Formats: sequence, C-alpha cells, structure tokens
Amino acid sequence: MTAVREAAAFIDRTLQNEGAWYRADEVEGRLGGSLASYGASVGAVRGTVRDALRKFPDLDHHGVVFLASALWGVPKPGSRPVFERRLAAVVLLQARISMLRHTDLTRIEGFLRSAMTAELAQPLITDVLDPLLGALEGQDRKRAAAVLARWQADPDHQLRAAARIGGNHD
Repeated sequence: MTAVREAAAFIDRTLQNEGAWYRADEVEGRLGGSLASYGASVGAVRGTVRDALRKFPDLDHHGVVFLASALWGVPKPGSRPVFERRLAAVVLLQARISMLRHTDLTRIEGFLRSAMTAELAQPLITDVLDPLLGALEGQDRKRAAAVLARWQADPDHQLRAAARIGGNHD
C-alpha cells in the first residue's frame, strides 16, 4: 500500500502545482461550492494520471481501485473533496478499465452516490461503467445484472441513469 500512498501524494501535489486560482474560483462557483478545486485543467489532470501510471507501473487491480478511492476521498480530515482529485480517480479508472471486475461495481456505486456533479458522474457512467459491463461475461455478467436491477429501483438519479446505460449490455 506504500505505492498507493505515494501515488496519491504525487497526484495531489502535482494537481496543486498545476492549479490556478482563477480556474479554481470558476470551478467552485460552477459546482456551487460542493467540491473544492485546485484549479488544474482537465489536460493537467489527464497528464498527471498518465505520469503517475508511468512512475508507479506496478499498480495491480487492488492498487488501482485503492488509489481511485484515495483520490475520491478528502485530502485531509475536515476538508472538502477536491474536484480535480475526483476527476483524476475517473481518469485512472478509464486508463485501467481492463483491470476492473464486477466486484468493483460497489465502489463505482459509492462514487456515483457521492459525485455531487454530472461532470464526474457522466464520465464514470459512460467511460468506466459502460466498458466494464461490456467486457463482462458469464457469471460475472449475471452478478452485474443483479446490481443494475437494484440500481434501477434506487432513489438516486445517478444510479438509475447508470442502470439504464448498463441495460444496453443485456
């Protein structure tokens, strides 16, 4: 888990260094203050994740999902979640989609429930969940279908939207 902590620290530090106050103000205003922002551009987020994956090439399935969770969380106790960190988690999952399993649907569910903005939920659904479901076969696909059925009845609109997308793979 040392590699995960080091990778999370590398990504966080780099995103902060890439940030601009005017961009951070714009993002926080656009999102209604629900998420903090470092003010890093989308390109900087993508490049930072790419660099992290090069710097930490031995991240296996567990490392990738733990790193995504670390980025999704708050950077320190008492602070707000940071938009760019969460976007980095999405980009990380996009980049390592082939490593994901049906068991990761629970983690994705948590991310969707706490996304706070469609700017994070939409790429999670279209660029992570959809390809993940498309790659599942056999028992894994059946298990995923049970999760999607539960999501269809959930009051959370992001989960219902995810279930609709996922239904395209039946």
